[in-house]
Amino acid sequence: MTYGFLNIDSAGITERANLGWGSHSDRADGMSANRLRTAVGWLPIPVMLIAAGWFALIHVREPAAAASPMHVAAITSAKPVSLGSTVGLAKQPSFDPATSEAIVPEQPAPVDRLKISSQSWRRGGLGSNALVTMTVRNDNSYAVKDVDIACAFSRPDGSYLTERSRVIPDVVNMKSRKTFVRLHVGFVNVYAAKAKCAPVAANHI
Repeated sequence: MTYGFLNIDSAGITERANLGWGSHSDRADGMSANRLRTAVGWLPIPVMLIAAGWFALIHVREPAAAASPMHVAAITSAKPVSLGSTVGLAKQPSFDPATSEAIVPEQPAPVDRLKISSQSWRRGGLGSNALVTMTVRNDNSYAVKDVDIACAFSRPDGSYLTERSRVIPDVVNMKSRKTFVRLHVGFVNVYAAKAKCAPVAANHI
């Protein structure tokens, strides 16, 4: 009876051992399968990266290959144009009076048609005041006012001495003349012997 008991126990121990080993083998097989599935799942990513790099390389080469013939064609097509040929030359714009702005000639200033037809001067006060009598002629087609008169005084030998000016606020009508008597133009040196007056500015009315 003891022998039989030992055999049963030995058989049971052996079967358990066999069951334990079988379980470990199944786990190893399962882990290997999982690793294989994981490796297969990651496999498309490197393939996609390689394919993307290949397509990018092809697209980079294609523009470079296409640009070279165009550059060569541009160089070969540049030919000198003969002087007698008008092909490719821009046409000169034609002048159209209807669409172009009218060129208005510059109008003369009002003072350009003002003249002093006659003039004379004398001393006033204690001999230092210059009093000028003059006739201003207006040849403009409009009236003028605020006529600025400048008078240059000189010594008896004709050398320049001094200059004085005066604005006449009166109006001189168009195509007419006006005389101003004893117009005070300022103080002058006692050596002044001659005077010459001229209009330098005027306002249009």
